[in-house]
Amino acid sequence: QVQLVESGGGLAQAGGSLRLSCAASGRTSSTYVMAWFRQAPGQEREFVSAITWNLGRTYYTDSVKDRFAISRDNAKNTVNLQMNSLKPEDTAVYYCAARTVPMINTRAEQYAYWGQGTQVTVSS
Repeated sequence: QVQLVESGGGLAQAGGSLRLSCAASGRTSSTYVMAWFRQAPGQEREFVSAITWNLGRTYYTDSVKDRFAISRDNAKNTVNLQMNSLKPEDTAVYYCAARTVPMINTRAEQYAYWGQGTQVTVSS
């Protein structure tokens, strides 16, 4: 089993920044891809970004490209999401997820492990 714990959410003004962190524990060696998803009220869970543990390959959804940056610290088993130039439409609960297949995927059902989520609210 893998446990994921997110931190760093909160309230920001439009144009501001927040940094999310995800700490992984347990059988982290079984995971190959870490991702961030988000879910706004009344909407489906949406892929935001992903990174591979080994080569650090990254992928972003178009709406966050050039604003968000995902990174990983293999020694600490943590993944971070630096969110800049925040917009009100970025408001959502952000979830960290881990995949046990060595390929980035944008579909939520392809991820086996999930954190509890952290709220991000961006005011206009």
